[in-house]
Amino acid sequence: MRGIVKRFPGVIANDKVDFDLQVGEVHGLLGENGAGKTTLMNILYGFYHPDEGSIAVFGKETAFRSPADAIRLGVGMVHQHLKLVNDMTVAENIILGLKSRKGFLTDLVSAEKRILDLAELHGLNIDPKAQIWQLSIGEQQRVEILKSLYRDAKILILDEPTSVLAPSEVKGFFTALRHLKESGIAIVLITHKLDEVMDITDRITVLRKGRKIATLSTSSVNQQKLAQMMIGEDIPAMTAKAETPENVIVIQVRHLRVFDDRKIEAVRDVSFDIRKGEVLGVAGVSGNGQRELVQTIVGLRRPSAGSITIRGIDTTHKSPRAIIDLGVAYVPENRNEDACVPDFGIDENLILKDFDKAPVCEVFASRIPTLLNEKVIKERAKQAIEHFGIKATGPSAKAKSLSGGNLQRLVLARELAGQPELIVISQPTRGLDVAATEYVRSILVQQRNRGAAILLLDEDLSELLTLSDRLIVVYKGEIVGMLKPDQFKPEEIGLMMTGVKKMSVEAS
Repeated sequence: MRGIVKRFPGVIANDKVDFDLQVGEVHGLLGENGAGKTTLMNILYGFYHPDEGSIAVFGKETAFRSPADAIRLGVGMVHQHLKLVNDMTVAENIILGLKSRKGFLTDLVSAEKRILDLAELHGLNIDPKAQIWQLSIGEQQRVEILKSLYRDAKILILDEPTSVLAPSEVKGFFTALRHLKESGIAIVLITHKLDEVMDITDRITVLRKGRKIATLSTSSVNQQKLAQMMIGEDIPAMTAKAETPENVIVIQVRHLRVFDDRKIEAVRDVSFDIRKGEVLGVAGVSGNGQRELVQTIVGLRRPSAGSITIRGIDTTHKSPRAIIDLGVAYVPENRNEDACVPDFGIDENLILKDFDKAPVCEVFASRIPTLLNEKVIKERAKQAIEHFGIKATGPSAKAKSLSGGNLQRLVLARELAGQPELIVISQPTRGLDVAATEYVRSILVQQRNRGAAILLLDEDLSELLTLSDRLIVVYKGEIVGMLKPDQFKPEEIGLMMTGVKKMSVEAS
């Protein structure tokens, strides 16, 4: 790729970027959110058209009109958010959109055989007959890779592929990547995890603010240097933890049982406490009941059994509004869909929890909220933008125009207003760049130090071990381990996350 320029209204996403990829290498693509990494790869995949520049694939200059053109020339892309149909089988997903040799009839038998051959060849073991909803996230990711290989991909673009994998799955995933590399496939790895970049890549290209900073061999650089290149300055150290938590229980969960949307029990007899000034981490591979657990705690889902007590009040069957009013903040894992209204401005998103209360809203003698106080709303938004470092054109900028890191800052600004007693937060730094990640971690430590109780659900085990005062490990909806810091051993936790090992568990 030579001199690639891509403009969007008000921003240059790629500014004369050069990028080259060699046969049989893993090439890391690094940069902060908004640096232009995914845009550049979407151009290589034919999803976007460059405004300037040229692309040559295997020495032949080409112009992709669509992803179909890129696929025909051997370019495949596995997106951060997997694009699979849950109610279809692995084989059906892989051949979806392809012509069958039997005309209008689907040739599943031949497809399943070829998928098995590809899976065995590249160490991506999967059952072609399994339905997608039956698979773990790691297995679903293999399906996406096999989908590209089935279409004879020689260039494979992976966007944040390890963000949803357990430590044991990452190890197996990297083994598969090395096998793909040895077979001559060129791999682009978009990631924010510098330790993984150092482990798996051969070369690294760093982008900053749409421009290429450098391309260099992995062996010639270290993590600190890469971080400086990404943000252009040193990263501030995370806030230090204060002393041990207070012996005051903020939330008590006892024998909780919860069904998921398929009427399958997702949370099974779960019990734990969290004290003031304590971070309780929850480790587990995605899909082991974490989502249903937090939704029940914040009132979005009803349990089939058990109890939840917050600040001494039984909240088991209370509404989300009643739970919010008890001083509970909730930061969901999907900030784009569940944490904001994309078409609302920053100012409007900041008042979603208290739009009907003074001083945001004028409340008259009748106690019926009426007019919104625009002056108060705008001033609050300006203060949040300044205090949380939200990069935006102004208070009215729509949430959907913000990068992932800035959207997370917006959500934190709203949820941490008023100093909540309990913070329930899922995947706080997923998809964030190095600087944004350290910022969010520091915010959580500051909240913990002032006395907030924090329930932290995170698939980044290193982050959990850094932030947590205690850790519970969940597998198939059950707590299989409750650990203190002197028991934080990544390999053993990984075994518990995959159901291989189980420890004795107490409620607190």
